[in-house]
Amino acid sequence: MKKVIYADKFFLASGEVGPGYLEINDHVFGNVTKESPNEYDELIDLSGKWVAPGLVDTHIHGFKNHDVMDNDADGLKVMSEALLSCGVTSFLPTTLTSDHKRLKEVATTIGKVKNQVDGAKIQGIYFEGPFFTEEHKGAQNPGYFSDPSIEVFHEWQDASGGMIKKIALAPEREGVKEFVRQVTNEGVVVSLGHSNATLAQAKEVVESGASVFVHTYNGMRGLNHREPGMVGAALSLEHVFSELICDGHHVHPAAAEILMDSTGRDHVALITDCMMAGGMPDGEYMLGEFKVTVKDGTARMQEGNLAGSILKLKEAVKNVVEWGIATPSEAIMMASYVPAVSCKIDDVCGMIKPGRAADFIVLDKSLNLEATYLDGECRYEVQ
Repeated sequence: MKKVIYADKFFLASGEVGPGYLEINDHVFGNVTKESPNEYDELIDLSGKWVAPGLVDTHIHGFKNHDVMDNDADGLKVMSEALLSCGVTSFLPTTLTSDHKRLKEVATTIGKVKNQVDGAKIQGIYFEGPFFTEEHKGAQNPGYFSDPSIEVFHEWQDASGGMIKKIALAPEREGVKEFVRQVTNEGVVVSLGHSNATLAQAKEVVESGASVFVHTYNGMRGLNHREPGMVGAALSLEHVFSELICDGHHVHPAAAEILMDSTGRDHVALITDCMMAGGMPDGEYMLGEFKVTVKDGTARMQEGNLAGSILKLKEAVKNVVEWGIATPSEAIMMASYVPAVSCKIDDVCGMIKPGRAADFIVLDKSLNLEATYLDGECRYEVQ
């Protein structure tokens, strides 16, 4: 079956085009053309609307009262379906630091449920930890911190069926360089965070293959004029990507702009770091093993520290545009194409391209989400 989508604007990896027509052939993208194709089975008229790739959340712990660490297949299915309301069509379920056995069980569950979810697609697993250090532990339990072990990692990877696409660690741990070389050779992305590393330590591990900074500015040694630290590394090193939480609480808009200007917006991946309270009312929740209070748009631990977020990725897109630090095209790419590239999953998601699964979103001209399509079918629509 051939569908044709008419819209005022399409956001492609190469830039904006339109008005025009997007072909969808048997659930996959076809060409974008100025003129309407001569033959089709259905025309969907989205006059006055914009069409963008489905958003890709590469760092998300939970949503709709479910947490990845619950190790619950049904909970992952609820997350997957609910994320369509955020404009997200692909995601990496993200773990928290825990004991070896629990992480192996969670990896096994995600590997088994990957092809059973009916909403946003699971494109891999992000292991956030447990190879961190205590100074910037955030909402990670330091009781489980350790030096990296390739043998332990392979146990988790085997349990997942090869689903771990990305793992985060602190550069100052023992044996990091050797570990990074090994796992990057195996195609796994290494990100750096929850760390008190110096610029020199971070640089050394980037040269060994690490390529992403975890929720930049948060959970890492800050910038000092005598020791630039982890933030200085994220701002100054080339050929690296930086995750960024743009909810207005984790990072000041001016700091977000400094990062974007320093690295280029094509190297900033908007993420949510959302926990189970995302999409839920204020109240008391859990993030892993920690009690968290959700109030006034933030999730905080009992001592007042931020603990993940309740951000929806569609909101991050709107925020950076409303803050005046990104164009609509840049904002959309930072929430779709860039995160996909940063995690090496851009072969399956993150762009409108012929032959790819037709996962896309419909926006109004104020960047409000109006609909989410999965495989060419409308799966979420604002009423």
